[in-house]
Amino acid sequence: MTPSPNSSEAKSPLRVKKVIVLTTAMLTFIPFWKAAAVVLCDFGSSAFYAGGIAMRAFGPAFPWFILAVMLFAGVLLAVYIESCSLFVRGGVYKVVRDGLGDNSAKFAASAMAFDFLLTGPISAVTAGHYLSGLINSFLLQFGAGFAIPEKGFSVVFGLLVTAYFWRQNVKGIEESSGKSAKIIAFSLVVCFLLAIWAFITMGLRGVQWPPMTLQFTPEALGWLKDLDWHKTIGALGMMIAFGHSVLALSGLETLSQVYREIEYPKPQNLKKAAILIFVFAMVFTGGLTFLSALIIPQDLIAGKYNENLLSGLAMSMAGPNFLKLLMQTLVVVAGVVMLSGAVNTALIGSNALLNRVAEDGILTDWFRKIHRKYGTTYHIINIVAFCQAVVIILSRGNVYLLGEAYAFGVIWCFVLETGSIIMLRFKRAAEKRDFMFPFNIKYENYYIPVGMTLVFLFLLAVALVNLFTKQISTISGICFTAFLFTVFKISERLNAKKANTMFEEGYRETMNTASASDLQAVVQEIEKPNRVLVAVKDPDNLYHLEDVLSTVNVEDTEVIVLYAKPVENVLLRQDMRSNAADERELFTQVIFLAEKYGVPVVPVMVQSNDAFYAMVQVSAATDAKEIVMGVSGRHGSNAQMERVVMAFSALKDAELKHPVTARILWEGREVSYRFNR
Repeated sequence: MTPSPNSSEAKSPLRVKKVIVLTTAMLTFIPFWKAAAVVLCDFGSSAFYAGGIAMRAFGPAFPWFILAVMLFAGVLLAVYIESCSLFVRGGVYKVVRDGLGDNSAKFAASAMAFDFLLTGPISAVTAGHYLSGLINSFLLQFGAGFAIPEKGFSVVFGLLVTAYFWRQNVKGIEESSGKSAKIIAFSLVVCFLLAIWAFITMGLRGVQWPPMTLQFTPEALGWLKDLDWHKTIGALGMMIAFGHSVLALSGLETLSQVYREIEYPKPQNLKKAAILIFVFAMVFTGGLTFLSALIIPQDLIAGKYNENLLSGLAMSMAGPNFLKLLMQTLVVVAGVVMLSGAVNTALIGSNALLNRVAEDGILTDWFRKIHRKYGTTYHIINIVAFCQAVVIILSRGNVYLLGEAYAFGVIWCFVLETGSIIMLRFKRAAEKRDFMFPFNIKYENYYIPVGMTLVFLFLLAVALVNLFTKQISTISGICFTAFLFTVFKISERLNAKKANTMFEEGYRETMNTASASDLQAVVQEIEKPNRVLVAVKDPDNLYHLEDVLSTVNVEDTEVIVLYAKPVENVLLRQDMRSNAADERELFTQVIFLAEKYGVPVVPVMVQSNDAFYAMVQVSAATDAKEIVMGVSGRHGSNAQMERVVMAFSALKDAELKHPVTARILWEGREVSYRFNR
């Protein structure tokens, strides 16, 4: 089978016929600090409006409760760590579906969609208030006899920001993790300057701590406003106040969306990201809100600076006015870019959520229609952007109104997510967990989640209290959730046949394919000095790939995953195409494992009349030092290695630049052979 020295590769009957390089965005992994930055661009944006909304609801005690909510965020982050470690593709929809069933999952998806529907408008309108407040400060400084109407300006600005990110999402240009990191770094600098100046101001003026007394407005008590019994029960009053502050937790769900993109080692990096998010939230949202309460006069918080609290902090410092204007400018720049990032995240998140629902065949093809030019699900993006624009117009620039409606989706998603993880402790008792929420009692094979049950009961209590005290939230949230739930049910029935097919076949990852004339196209994708070639064929036999991904040094080693798709074998005179795997199913499983371990891979498919020859050709072209295969159920490991040896013998001496180790792996066993030049 060895060709003569004078024969050309083109004349060999054993050759690679076609090379296809597959690409997908899900194979690009980011460090934990960039993942934290993506989450904080959404979660951290609440610092710019949560305090003012809480102040208007229950008075000067608001900073204590915003701080308490940020502390509680640490508890919820621990819940999300366990949730994410169970589900690589994460998200409240899938967790609730597996824990509580399909109908609960549809309700959770509807509630989360309501959250995203309001995240964009409240962020865009708040950014408009900060910008208009800065413009009016400059107009006042230069003696202008007029001021721009803040609410009207914020509506126009909010619509423009929404329209911009709608167009960007239709084109498929998503928020960059690198840009998010720069936004958070700039915000931290602004936070540091604000804090230093605030401490100097307090040193000059003295400090008067905010009172703990709750002063609820009638609208903040909702349907309880005519009852006096809540005033005699301190714990209930604190629960009501906590419920009015819980909107500061919005954005934590982004962690489950970004988890799949965290690099190796994924569980450890997830914990590091959670710690960074918690520290930033405490310092930025909790710390600056508290400093605002200490420095800004209460009447100005309730009035002038109710909808742009941190601008009020900058303008209430001790010092010359031009320095305060400069500080306000920095605050507004940080606020506008972070809040605008939250608008983008809301569109991305809602599109991802509804596409996740579509993966189960619940939404009809009309919702999942792909844009001809950009390849995005533009119908979903159009609907979400249109609804957000309607919300902005109906709000008339009233941030408090948006905040009152906001909390429904946030709190009920937390309730359902926590309850689902509790159920999964029993449904999936045997499944290994990289992390478990603390305070568990071991009973036989079960870890009874005492700590998480307490968290669930607390969240449920807050959610029930909010139902009776946040009228706008309850009415709008229930109506929208019921409407979207109905859309899901109707669409699911209309799409039943396709849904059954999708259920039987399973999810298929969308990948871009690029054909190449030779194997050099694969080499261009490789940057790291060491290369491991992993040959795959059966989506149910990827133990060897998982072994490589769990042990590889990602710093200096590239993992190339090869599938040699059979064609007619002219030597054996038989058509091998009946043995071909569904490459989409195969590479979907490859991508799933890559996401699970956070290790980037280079997926390649070639068409060849001999899979073993194709494998050694690709290993030679990519300069791989190791080839890893799974055991063949048809040949057995010994016969399989003999085929590899025969394929290597067909290589020219110049093609084998260094020794190559071939390994066949299956559970508990390994066969290896070293090829020298």
